Amino acid sequence: MMNRWQFMKRLAPLMAFMVLVLAACGREDLSTLNPQGPVAEEQFGLMKTAIMIMSLVIVVVFAISLYVIIRFRRRSGDKTIPKQVEGNHKLEVIWTVIPIILLIILGVPTVQSVFNLSKDYSNDPEAVKVIVTSHQYWWEFEYPELGIKTAQELVIPTGKTIAVEAKTADVLHSFWIPSLAGKIDTNPGGNTNHMYFSSPKEGVFLGKCAELCGPSHGLMDFKVKAVDPASFDRWAAAIQEPVALPSDPEVAAAFESKCLTCHAVGDLGGPAFPNLTGIGSRESVGGILVNVEADDKKYANEDTVYNNLYKWIKDPQEVKPGNMMPTVDLTEKELEGIAQYLSELTLDYEQ
Repeated sequence: MMNRWQFMKRLAPLMAFMVLVLAACGREDLSTLNPQGPVAEEQFGLMKTAIMIMSLVIVVVFAISLYVIIRFRRRSGDKTIPKQVEGNHKLEVIWTVIPIILLIILGVPTVQSVFNLSKDYSNDPEAVKVIVTSHQYWWEFEYPELGIKTAQELVIPTGKTIAVEAKTADVLHSFWIPSLAGKIDTNPGGNTNHMYFSSPKEGVFLGKCAELCGPSHGLMDFKVKAVDPASFDRWAAAIQEPVALPSDPEVAAAFESKCLTCHAVGDLGGPAFPNLTGIGSRESVGGILVNVEADDKKYANEDTVYNNLYKWIKDPQEVKPGNMMPTVDLTEKELEGIAQYLSELTLDYEQ
């Protein structure tokens, strides 16, 4: 019984380590190990350098330890005191110089990357400027040079540098796109932080809040959608086109009085909360109710978009507890009509 207990005590640290390792595993599109842009690739290069150095140290230390354990183990009947090596200047120099060399190998490229990735492209005429504002629990994206303000889906042109100015409307959040860039905090108190990234190829990349910010922190997702420059220009034009109210007068009245007091569609409504223009063609509703098929990334049928909108409008607190959207008092006809209307607000801009 005692031997089994001793074995479990020795096994516990290994099991705890494995739990930590497995906790870092996740979906491929939310992995820093699958870089899809130059910024993420540079950061991944630093990770590989650090991992190689640490692995080398671990292998050498374990090899020396194993050799010492076997070579200098106390033999049966041996009562002599082993040779003492304290004060051995040669050994002291070796185990001091080697770590310094390893730190220099890791430190030089790290410092270079820190300065390189901290560049501010806000005044670069070739860059696409985006003001990112975090809210509990959604993301607002404003393109000041284009006069566009949208939410939850950041559309960018491929091959262009995206200059981000990050700020918060409430508490501390952190803007993170693992496949394209590192993370940057959005600090309270009117502070703004800057970062940049780019995507050389088209695709949809998952982003999240990386700072604990409340009960729905884990649900604070957004998408970055990289499209070719021509499609981006069409998107910028399409999102600014006028939008008509629902054709049903009753639904239109409810939408205007109960939705447009906060939200906006086209040139209608207020700018305080997520802009709903084009919400029917977004990858998700509320950031987490997915509108696309997981396998081929194609849009699901219209019923999926409608059902997601219906679920969100009916009880947003059930989808994202603690979010700032109230449950709106709507009749069943108004609820169904508004969900149907929003599901049909699509932007056709991709080739």
